[in-house]
Amino acid sequence: MCYDIALHSDIALTKQAFPKIIDKRISQSTVLQQHTQSFSFASLPVVIQKDGELSLVDMQWFVDPSYLTDPKQRVKQRISMANAQSERVLRDKRSYWYTLRTNRCLIPLSGTYEHREIAGWKNKVPYYIWMKDRGIQHIPSLYQLLETVGTNGEIITQGSFTMLTRTANQTMKGIHNSGEHRHRMPLFLTPELEDFWVSPHFSEDDMKAVFEYELPSGLLDFSPVYSIRGKAVRPDGKATFEPWHYENLPPLGTDTPLQSQMSLF
Repeated sequence: MCYDIALHSDIALTKQAFPKIIDKRISQSTVLQQHTQSFSFASLPVVIQKDGELSLVDMQWFVDPSYLTDPKQRVKQRISMANAQSERVLRDKRSYWYTLRTNRCLIPLSGTYEHREIAGWKNKVPYYIWMKDRGIQHIPSLYQLLETVGTNGEIITQGSFTMLTRTANQTMKGIHNSGEHRHRMPLFLTPELEDFWVSPHFSEDDMKAVFEYELPSGLLDFSPVYSIRGKAVRPDGKATFEPWHYENLPPLGTDTPLQSQMSLF
């Protein structure tokens, strides 16, 4: 699954991609992030389609399971709701995702992060993955709007979202090769399909077709990076998403370390 992303691109690129979008964020400037982790319940700019109108709003990453009444259980369950398997949205009508299926949105991203396991290595190798030849990409997601009553009796609307995932393509299988949710990736789309995802004319039949779309591996670029979640300061002072060289790192599809030194860059 995907719990680590980056948005270091100018959000103006999203406004260019969707010329009719209305920016409804309280602050229309975006703090660019080299790395955002879902477990922080981060607030991010999101493109939503509601009542035939496209809006850019801020929402928290992690759908809030409002169906739970126990506060502790609600927080615990929310941690598992950063991602939703696209295969379940229409297939499992008892799932919470089915109830949100018409609440379609897009998450503007520069790229995503994932870890790769190498046989015999103590630590997994972190990777940064991005769409080739694109300044920004938009990952299809589902959003939720909850109304709560504030301390002064005012109605407060809180938005949250979950990122949709699917079975990984060949490139992502080589990177996301271990763990409980191995061989998964975000539901990467082309610009045309991203635009279609937030169209008011989008149907459930269209949704099924989009869920079956697998982005060709050749449209993704990737490189190992120094660290994603670690606290160690990167020695060269470069950004989190910048490439980092690992000695004896094998090519994707081979998870046994190389015996001779090789340079990746």
